[in-house]
Amino acid sequence: MLRLPVFDFVAPKTLAEAVAIKQAHGNNAMYVAGGTDLYPKMKRRQMEPQVLIGLGEIDELRAFHNGDGVTIGAGMTLTAVTNHPTINEQYPALAKAAALVSSPSLRNAGTIGGNLCVDTRCTYYDQTFEWRQALGFCMKKDGDLCWVAKSSPRCLAVSSSDTAPVAIALGATVRLVGPTGERVIPVEALYQNDGQFYLTKSPDELLVSIHLPPRAGWRMTYLKLRRRGSIDFPILGVAAAVKLAEDGRCTAARMVLGAVASQPVILDEEVNEMLIGRTLTPELIEQFAQKAYRPAKPMDNTDMSLSYRKKVTKVFIARALAEISEQ
Repeated sequence: MLRLPVFDFVAPKTLAEAVAIKQAHGNNAMYVAGGTDLYPKMKRRQMEPQVLIGLGEIDELRAFHNGDGVTIGAGMTLTAVTNHPTINEQYPALAKAAALVSSPSLRNAGTIGGNLCVDTRCTYYDQTFEWRQALGFCMKKDGDLCWVAKSSPRCLAVSSSDTAPVAIALGATVRLVGPTGERVIPVEALYQNDGQFYLTKSPDELLVSIHLPPRAGWRMTYLKLRRRGSIDFPILGVAAAVKLAEDGRCTAARMVLGAVASQPVILDEEVNEMLIGRTLTPELIEQFAQKAYRPAKPMDNTDMSLSYRKKVTKVFIARALAEISEQ
């Protein structure tokens, strides 16, 4: 049985108190909300904080505001996001993505902020300490070699968030609070294509909320590939958001691929331009999918073969647009 190491636990009541505690303890401390990703990694000694800063007592992190769009507290559980009537009505793709994370019991504990910041994954990293030690460790933790591609100068672990591709496709922003103040950035700016240092926010910063702009008139969906229908992380995620005019012609489109790189992959505007001013016919969808899947470059470090995951990306893009055309 894998056991948690010894650690101290503190439960601040305010954001300012949480940030101050983190700053005081530096790299020896980590924030924790639901803990569904952190605690297993502590058991495997992939993360080794001496102090955990529990966020469950901070009311602001669970707040929900409906105004110019909606603002979701980062501490809202994935179950709460899934079941929220406003999110289901105005942003159904986000509710769907949250509902596809892990299992019901873990969605009851895990938070949307935690899923946006969930650690990258890799076959050579997500193992017990003894397994990794026998291998010689890897670049992401305790080693200096990426076993996926030994000549790679960076870690190739895979982005594994379900909600991130949807939030990016919907043009969401996040509010970060740290010792130097607060800042608001687009969700896509939260990530970089490095499996080891996949977040651009500093460890001292706390993700406080997610703001979704109004999306009236937009149609949207999220599709997820995994071996089992529950529990598993995505090995492909496709988030699509399309705005259609009254005559059915597309006036705007955003599509984001998840789990095919160390960060969510946003399709270029040049690719999306194929849809603008046109109706989503089966022929157009097939042409678009044929071009849109090419930026997906899955590596051989998750479930199923990389060649299959590359090919099925095209299929899932077509399915997502077909679903939107029928909404």
